[in-house]
Amino acid sequence: MGIVAGLDSSTESTRIVVCDAETGAVLRQGYAPHPATSDGDPQAWLMSLGEAAAGGVLEGVQAIGVSAQQQGLLVLDAGGVLVRPALLGNDKRMQPAAADLADALGGRTAWAQAVGSVPQAGQAVAKLRWLARNEPESATRAAAALQPHDWLVWQLLGRPVRRTTDRGDASGTGYWSAATNSWRPDLVELALGHQLTLPDVLAPAEPAGHTPEGLLISAGTGETMAAAFGLGVGLGDAVVSLGASGSVFAVHHEALVDPTGTITSFADATGMHLPVVHTLNAVRVLRGTAEMLGTDLPGLSELAMRSTPGSYGLVLLPYLEGERTPHLPHTAGTLTGLRRESMKPEHLARAAFEGMLCGLTDALDVLRTRGVQVRRVFLLGAAAELPAVRAIAPQLFGAQVVVVEPADYAALGAARQAAWALGVQHGTLSPQQPPLWPAAAGQVFEPGEDLPVGQAVRQQYVTVREQTHPGAFQ
Repeated sequence: MGIVAGLDSSTESTRIVVCDAETGAVLRQGYAPHPATSDGDPQAWLMSLGEAAAGGVLEGVQAIGVSAQQQGLLVLDAGGVLVRPALLGNDKRMQPAAADLADALGGRTAWAQAVGSVPQAGQAVAKLRWLARNEPESATRAAAALQPHDWLVWQLLGRPVRRTTDRGDASGTGYWSAATNSWRPDLVELALGHQLTLPDVLAPAEPAGHTPEGLLISAGTGETMAAAFGLGVGLGDAVVSLGASGSVFAVHHEALVDPTGTITSFADATGMHLPVVHTLNAVRVLRGTAEMLGTDLPGLSELAMRSTPGSYGLVLLPYLEGERTPHLPHTAGTLTGLRRESMKPEHLARAAFEGMLCGLTDALDVLRTRGVQVRRVFLLGAAAELPAVRAIAPQLFGAQVVVVEPADYAALGAARQAAWALGVQHGTLSPQQPPLWPAAAGQVFEPGEDLPVGQAVRQQYVTVREQTHPGAFQ
């Protein structure tokens, strides 16, 4: 059917994969870091893209999909000129603005019902409130708002009058509802003080347009949605990402309204939904414990494997940075069960792994209690390679665990979206059926006969959590 490309402009670099549109086979790849002084300057993203595409990487490509970092806001004036450098990331300066907005609409429940999420520092809606409060001149000039992927698509198309986005990225703004598939301009006005021109929200297989040279550009999406599409996850699948903090998301058939704000109701890149639950503590728990024991992560894993399930009664509640799931922002971690026989490095190491993974199981269970099926868990992140994680995770998650091979899944998802839009244009694919590319390859680990052991460890953890923080999940 042709050749397509996916480009992922992350917080640090641009990655390009060029694929066979029918099979998904990777033909070529490109990479370039963002310039070191590029914070907030979107022109640097274009420079990085140009470097990543050097040497004929995009030769013969018929369609391009764009994935980009989420939690970004670019504010344009009436002439399409950037009002100020882009506001990026989970900027802690925005936390008071997010809290202020939550109260302004009547509380967390009102926001969850309106847009499927409670205002958070990373969302565009909080950045707009911050702009209004801290840079009133910039706020007054603001006429339109885009996110990073929207801006890149607009640039590739030659800056047309029409600007576009997709359901996935729109659902992260805090002023678009995944349940109703519509913008909430009243929330933009609540945040900024006046209306903005917002981009058209495209359907999953709908193209954003063609470049002046005739190259098709698909709708594009945010990195989380692109990675899910690149992984090939579907109903019954969840993805657990192990970074310093953790995230759990799953494919679901409907948007979930959560008055507590624990679940953020994203849309995905296929027409389905991606409810997401975040934890503040994941690999930072392992790193902290490794430093305490004078070792590194592989050494911590080796120590943990010398212990036994339950860590001789040691239980670590891993709330080192406070916690978001459950909502305990001002708490600290807790280590219980200290006895003479349990005071050994291997038992503390095991407790760190069990505590981290039980915290992520709490996040999985938040989704399960809302009717989300979890039969298989894709485990992402470098820590997924640790033997202790691979041994303990299936027991605690109570599901098959797939540790996927390293790959540029966001860029692959963007390329798959481009193939979908190209196939629809050529009449070889339906707008309802994306190309059937192979799912992510990886090693599979089953709970098997160890499932009851994992359930016992899990119950030990839950008992300590409830004793220490009673009603935390109520």
